[in-house]
Amino acid sequence: MSEIKTEFLFTITLEFDIHILGDTPHGIRRIGRLITGSFEGPKLKGSVLPGGGSWVNLRRDDVLEIEVRITLETDDKQHIYMHWKGLRHGPREVIDRLNRGENVDPATYYFRTTPYFETSSKRYDWMNRICSIATGSRKANGRTLEVFQVL
Repeated sequence: MSEIKTEFLFTITLEFDIHILGDTPHGIRRIGRLITGSFEGPKLKGSVLPGGGSWVNLRRDDVLEIEVRITLETDDKQHIYMHWKGLRHGPREVIDRLNRGENVDPATYYFRTTPYFETSSKRYDWMNRICSIATGSRKANGRTLEVFQVL
């Protein structure tokens, strides 16, 4: 079996206003409204448009399921819809520090996502035909993903 190869696509940083819905039958639900964001990489850069959101569920096994839907606007004013699902979990003491808003080394917990893209832009239409993966981190001032195209 051949090794899966990737190529760095961009870093995206996001800030959300989080509302805790509470303990539902599926776990503790959090809903986030995007406040601001930006992204930059070798092939594209720009900002994240207002109106995106995140839907997060803390499962009974302490795994955080994450779903995010946002719209990227490149520096040349092209729009790209970005959607991902992911998982975050780790040792209790590390997650407690994250929940207190402390900066924690991302190597001490698991935060992975699978972003997909959709655009009508001719310049970025190659993004309609790729799979990507990302590693995430949460810092006191926002969430960051390092996004890689799967080759």
